[in-house]
Amino acid sequence: MKLSNKQHHSSENGDGSDLPPPFRNPFVHELRFTPLEKIRIGVMTVTVFPVRLLFAVLLMLLAWPFAFAASLGRSELAVETETWWRRICDIALKVIMRAMWFCGGFHWVTVKGEPAPPSQAPILTLAPHSSYFDAIPVTMTMASIVMKTESKNIPVWGTLIKFIRPVFVSRSDQDSRKKTVEEIKRRAHAGGEWPQIMIFPEGTCTNRSCLITFKPGAFIPAVPVQPVVLRYPNKMDTITWTWQGPGAFEILWLTLCQFHNPIEIEYLPLYTPSEEEKNNPALFANNVRSIMAKALELPITDLSFDDCQLSLAKGPMRVPSNSSLLQFNRLARRLGLRAGTTDTVLEQQASKARKLWGYRLGLGDFAHYLDLPVTDMLTELHSLFNQHGDGQIDIREYVIALSVACQPSKAMDTLRLAFGMYEAKEDRAIVENDLASILRTALGVADVDVTELFSAIDTLDAGKITHDDFCRFVEQHPDFAQEYLLSSRTTPSTPHTAPLVNGFSVDHYDMEEQTCSLPGQKRKED
Repeated sequence: MKLSNKQHHSSENGDGSDLPPPFRNPFVHELRFTPLEKIRIGVMTVTVFPVRLLFAVLLMLLAWPFAFAASLGRSELAVETETWWRRICDIALKVIMRAMWFCGGFHWVTVKGEPAPPSQAPILTLAPHSSYFDAIPVTMTMASIVMKTESKNIPVWGTLIKFIRPVFVSRSDQDSRKKTVEEIKRRAHAGGEWPQIMIFPEGTCTNRSCLITFKPGAFIPAVPVQPVVLRYPNKMDTITWTWQGPGAFEILWLTLCQFHNPIEIEYLPLYTPSEEEKNNPALFANNVRSIMAKALELPITDLSFDDCQLSLAKGPMRVPSNSSLLQFNRLARRLGLRAGTTDTVLEQQASKARKLWGYRLGLGDFAHYLDLPVTDMLTELHSLFNQHGDGQIDIREYVIALSVACQPSKAMDTLRLAFGMYEAKEDRAIVENDLASILRTALGVADVDVTELFSAIDTLDAGKITHDDFCRFVEQHPDFAQEYLLSSRTTPSTPHTAPLVNGFSVDHYDMEEQTCSLPGQKRKED
């Protein structure tokens, strides 16, 4: 695949001027400590940390009876009349939870702006979402949130969760997402009877280096929302909990070992959607994201949750830092090419592409193949595979890229699919140029030298290899891509401020519509 040199930036005046600097991979967080900081953490670990942890646990246990009492007799479908004892429980819980955060080093919580009442803003959108410490504004307001159904069964914590009347979503129920959206809409249109719903529209944790794509759930009800931005202006960032970086307990330990953990919560002005935004939740979400990004002075990117999975997928074909697969993934997602692409569909695509062996497709033929109109977006997608610059592409490369994007953790399945499209009928083997085309596309790089790799696989010096030969080699060399293909590669001269990790280009993208979430994630997904 070709590496695009385009820089998709956005600026206030729309002409690309005053561009922000390139941002880091938003799903990766690395901690580096000076010797002095390590000594300080060591001292705090044996002195302050156990005391803080003990008090935090005790305060959470103290909060349980109040939450349990206030939850008695509650209905999930209606809001009961607020009684004096429930009001006392609410105040007590806010005080106890604030004391718990104080014990954790969050001594002062700076609040800016004016919170709108539920009747004016039934939904609060919070960003950036970077840690479980983002629960601080939730406990300060006792606003409802969207939680997994399983959370209410956790001892102590489940009772505290049920007190704030969350919207539960069940992964075992196929209609759960639809039901969740309907419940959010029902509460949002209740005229302020229900507590406000706090939603983190990014849908996953990032390192606060940019704002990723907002999911549309908070914007489908088409009601006014109040954007809320979070800042952690601490010098040593022990708060951030991302997909690649320190684990949950390590973050807790390091944060409790800090003398002070500052946090700022800023309520931005109420955002009332236009008629166009009411009919287009993606547009509504993007416009709110732009306002929040401006307040935070952060860039925006259309990278989303599924880009995280693509970038951080493990296996023999990990996406390199200069890969164009993320750009392909973005375009395929916006063109609707990923929706419903199962293993069976990929097999059908591969069979169809094999029948076109020897034919190269121009833009018009490519549009006909995909049953799509010719648009600027489709033209950009087509250009990614225009390896020779003649306006013609090999459709097999498109199928390989689609397979990588749809099943990033199944690299060997993609390579099996690719061998099936390239292998000769008589001996089911491929030659060196075929292997170069397959691996170049699967890695999303402009070019790759497979001479050494091919020779290592072709032990009989036959000038061709089979899929079985390749699989046997991978079993012996599971890191073959890094060992033979990427170890000596130089990254194209795209500007960096810091090394980028696992397939994130430094392109700044403009806004796009919401993507679907991906199943099978183990942590940090809202």
